Amino acid sequence: MRGMNTGGHGQAPVPSAVSETVETAAERPEGLRETRLDNGVIVRSEHMPGVRSAAAGVWIRQGSAHETPETTGVSHLLEHMVFKGTERRTARAIAESLESLGGSLDAYTSREHTSYQARVLDEDLPVALDVLSDLVLAPKLEADDLALEREVILEEIAQVEDTPDDLVFELHGERLWAGHPYGMSILGTKASVSAMRAETLRALHAERYVGANMLVAAAGNVDHESFVTEVEGRFGRVSTGRASEPVAPPRRTATGLEVVDRDTAQTHIVFGAEAPAHADPDRFAVVLLTAALGGGMSSRLFQRVREELGLCYAVFTYQSFYGAAGLVGVYVGTRPGSAEAASDAVRVELERVAREGLAPEELDRVRQQVKGQVMLSLESTGSRLHRLASSALHDEPFLSLDELVRRIDAVTTDDVTRLAERHFHPDRQLELRLGPTS
Repeated sequence: MRGMNTGGHGQAPVPSAVSETVETAAERPEGLRETRLDNGVIVRSEHMPGVRSAAAGVWIRQGSAHETPETTGVSHLLEHMVFKGTERRTARAIAESLESLGGSLDAYTSREHTSYQARVLDEDLPVALDVLSDLVLAPKLEADDLALEREVILEEIAQVEDTPDDLVFELHGERLWAGHPYGMSILGTKASVSAMRAETLRALHAERYVGANMLVAAAGNVDHESFVTEVEGRFGRVSTGRASEPVAPPRRTATGLEVVDRDTAQTHIVFGAEAPAHADPDRFAVVLLTAALGGGMSSRLFQRVREELGLCYAVFTYQSFYGAAGLVGVYVGTRPGSAEAASDAVRVELERVAREGLAPEELDRVRQQVKGQVMLSLESTGSRLHRLASSALHDEPFLSLDELVRRIDAVTTDDVTRLAERHFHPDRQLELRLGPTS
């Protein structure tokens, strides 16, 4: 079954109709190009003047939210297994392929997609694409390799269980999403990983690693026409297949307080509530709210809970925007004897922002903070690559930097007040505490 996805490596591409999805330079952000191959593969690039490197990646619309409880962790396990060897490369050859050129190779699995990425000198971009296509399209997925890699994943699960400030987010997500796939562990469980078979990985690869689910992108010193030619030569013969079904929105999320007894030196506390999905324009106001509450040393929570009350070392807000919903919340780590006071302090700040929103001067300050962070982050090819991929994976228009700034500037105090009451009020939060109960 893999053979139908791997033909054409190193050969001239089969003649293939491709289409430029943005017709004129006036209609697209500067430097951005997108082409769709006839088998559904989306090809995106962004030219960055003045750099001599390129970041490239392949994204597959397959993540933990597409799994069943019985197969939880299979997407992540498949991501690991492709590095064990392909039809043309051993595991060692994969490891040396880009490192020998001074580049790097990495991968990750998320709720809704799996990604394989490389960063190289611009002249080595064809080599990076060859390695990435080999990993994505031609992994061996042998039972002997699975027996070894299964143990690696089980160690990874054990590491999370021994790291309470990681484990608390896993436990919180599982409870918050109340049976929805967003609450399933990306790593899987000991039981599901132990039961995984090579046939299951091969079946998933054949079904989901197809053109209709695939995005190939690059950012840096990239010429789009040359990039498309390289991509088509390696991915043009991938079968179109069928796109993964979108994740259904959650019917409900949990609220209240849950306590998990664990013998730890600190009590780790996570608040969290459902938030807008990635495509919702309200996400820009949510980003500003989370920055004001816990986005740095000048934020409300840092100043109050750490600096004024001395109740913690670490306190911050977090956010995630998925296709069907989002998540916002607060983390604070504190000594067990201070857990109640720290929780109360967080609740007071959540209630205050839900009631009052942000004053105009505070909104202006945090707006400048967020815009500065965005612009500074986009100086790297890796960040540009992720931004290229994100909008395509969520079927959204690509926003130029100017348009992104306009969206941030358009957020009003009324927007902030409305969303603060809806998503940040403590009564809408699930609070989970992980630590000693006595």
